[in-house]
Amino acid sequence: MDWLLILNIAILLAIIGLLIFMQRKHVSFTKRVFTGLGLGIVLGAVLQWIYGSGSETLALTSDWYNVVGRGYVSFLMMIVIPLVMVSIIQSITNLEKSAQLGKMAGWIIGILIVTTMIAALIGVGAATIFDLNAEDITAGEEEQERAASLEDRYSTEIEGASTPDRILNFIPSNIFLDMTGQRSTSVIAVVIFSIFVGVAVLGLRRKNPEQAEFFTKMVNAVYGVVMRIVTLVLRLTPYGILALMANTVANTDFAGILELGKFVLASYVALAVMFIIHLVLVSVFGISPLGYLRKVLPVLSFAFTSRSSAGTIPLNVSAQKNALGVEEGVANMSASFGATMGQNGCAGIYPAMLAVMIAPTVGIDPLTVEFLLPLVIIIGFSSFGIAGVGGGATFAALIVLSSMGLPVGLAGLLISIEAFIDMGRTALNVNGAMVTGTLTSRILGNFNTKIFHDKNAIEEAKSL
Repeated sequence: MDWLLILNIAILLAIIGLLIFMQRKHVSFTKRVFTGLGLGIVLGAVLQWIYGSGSETLALTSDWYNVVGRGYVSFLMMIVIPLVMVSIIQSITNLEKSAQLGKMAGWIIGILIVTTMIAALIGVGAATIFDLNAEDITAGEEEQERAASLEDRYSTEIEGASTPDRILNFIPSNIFLDMTGQRSTSVIAVVIFSIFVGVAVLGLRRKNPEQAEFFTKMVNAVYGVVMRIVTLVLRLTPYGILALMANTVANTDFAGILELGKFVLASYVALAVMFIIHLVLVSVFGISPLGYLRKVLPVLSFAFTSRSSAGTIPLNVSAQKNALGVEEGVANMSASFGATMGQNGCAGIYPAMLAVMIAPTVGIDPLTVEFLLPLVIIIGFSSFGIAGVGGGATFAALIVLSSMGLPVGLAGLLISIEAFIDMGRTALNVNGAMVTGTLTSRILGNFNTKIFHDKNAIEEAKSL
């Protein structure tokens, strides 16, 4: 084994040791997360500077760092389906009437879709202000091959799938298959199945309360075990963020970012504007935006480094319940729905920007009502079922572009900088889900202001 590789691994282990030392000294979870984030950035930058992109030593180092980083993400993905299923069933069985479920789901879905449509308009504005045009992006041979591959691979599939077909994909025909997470719509399928189970228990409670009570006790016991697993996994967050951030920075194609600098800048400006809109919405409902921001930053940091909305579900649920004061059922449902629909960054801003960039190349004025109205509507409803993992934005863009009759090749040309932008998009997606849960809980009158104003209430359990 190369001694440089051994040195790189030793450095990572030393930093992990520092984070363990901080935990034993009872340094707060939030401070440990941001320490891991900051040291990961520094470590990644040093590795990039010493070895440069394409180095064999850097590639091997990244593989070993992935044992910690991607391993942590895998642990989170491991508990997503059990957490979603058990938490939603438990939330519904705790309701007094099934009508409360309809109100909860209606507000959550409505806010997610409306904010995605707003995000689409922000994307249109950013592309227009920065004068982005698909013709300005130079494509090398590799980028052209990617574009052609995307057109060949996805265009036929997406154009051949009608809107009713996409809706049918949400319905679980084999719940055991969806429990394995094999489909992009697996999470939402599990959510639907769990809702059916919860509503069935409410009905059973009226006809056979003894059986309903026995099932409820069993679900509560399983829920307790699942939440304990969540707590154990969340303890690894600082180490996971450290390794993920180090790998991200070390392997970032900064040359590609500089070449497409205007698009990257426009993307992050749009993301920042939409994030500000989230904070404005929170403040409109009487919640301190600064207090909200302080409590969600650790979750957003993980979303940024992992690029996985689905993987962030456990942290999302925990932060909403234990730090923000969102009612448990609302937190569970908004986090689950937010990972598969209404993603403001991936399914809102990004497809809108590409559509505006591509439209002039086929003789369409993107600023007309005839173009913008169907674009915003399509983006809103096509955001259902977008996978909450890396690459979901590309799939969302392909659906929107093909639905608008636009060529999809530009999505292939931008893959070289996809990871860098996707970090910001994922953080915005997760924040959108958390804002949705916060607003819904506030609207339904079950928001716990005492927890929100408690400065010591953070997203992890006391034992972390």
